[in-house]
Amino acid sequence: MVVEDSLVVRQLLVHIIARDPRLVVAAAVGSAEEALREIGRVQPDVISMDIRLPGMDGLEATRRIMSDHPTPIVVIAGSVEDESLKISMNALRAGALTVVEKPVGLTSAGFDGIAETICTQLYIMSQVPVVRQRSFAWRPNAQPAPVQKRDWERSPLRPSIMGIAASTGGPPALAKVLGAFPADFPIPILLVQHMGAPFMEGFASWLNGLMPLEVRVARDQEIPAPGKVYVAPGDRHLLLSPAGTLQISASPALASQRPSATLLFQSMAKTVGSRGLGVILTGMGEDGAQGILELRQAGGYTVAEDESTAVVYGMPAAAVRMGGVSASLPLDLIGPRLLRLTRGDGE
Repeated sequence: MVVEDSLVVRQLLVHIIARDPRLVVAAAVGSAEEALREIGRVQPDVISMDIRLPGMDGLEATRRIMSDHPTPIVVIAGSVEDESLKISMNALRAGALTVVEKPVGLTSAGFDGIAETICTQLYIMSQVPVVRQRSFAWRPNAQPAPVQKRDWERSPLRPSIMGIAASTGGPPALAKVLGAFPADFPIPILLVQHMGAPFMEGFASWLNGLMPLEVRVARDQEIPAPGKVYVAPGDRHLLLSPAGTLQISASPALASQRPSATLLFQSMAKTVGSRGLGVILTGMGEDGAQGILELRQAGGYTVAEDESTAVVYGMPAAAVRMGGVSASLPLDLIGPRLLRLTRGDGE
């Protein structure tokens, strides 16, 4: 189902989707109210959701859909201005799965790439199981799975830096984990979130407004400081250099990902070894799994989100399967555990 108030853009989205053999347009509507009326009849597998709509906006529509008719939602954002981005990020927090750039026109620069991204994201997200009233994108009534005991008996060295990675479902999960940390958090945090390049500044700004920590996009060669979160820039790798400074790299994508969580964790393994703390949250695919394995092999401590709370148990599952995880924890236990580790309070 396409939800878009502009007739021109709605027709353009229908045209884009119709070209993809993986997808069929079940309905195309011009308002959130119409979408809510039609969703029970149409029962779409995935929804393309505009944010700025007449009457009820896309954020409220997302909340209601996730409450009454849980359906995968892909936010189509037409602007990267602060207010539009804030609404888009809050829609992710309300249960939407990802945000992609809105196409401008058939002859606009980058149209084919944007069109391919939209179709691919709609197809992939149509496969994601979603649950009712998922305000932070985890199952509020789920019973946490038993936590792995492997490595819990040892006391890791007090970490000097943390790397954290997420993909699908990541923004609300990151808000939950990082929001558990006080402003005087004792180590720097390097963050990889898979998201379209135009949205990274707005994503960092949104996170910054939710928590005591300072969050901003990382800059090349800066020295990471305690209590600050450095977000990988759009379409660039974020690495920790041998000198301990941040390194922004335009080297080729690894397994189709730039930024790559695996490259971040590998750089931490080489630079800080046993003083590294690695965290891998919800996301599709296997990015980060090889890197977090190498970090653990270097003596670092590693945490993965447990299947009981992950929106998509892809990246954490791959890390566990490869043996790169010291402990798997439900989302609400990750922040407190990391805080204890960084303060030297043990496990």
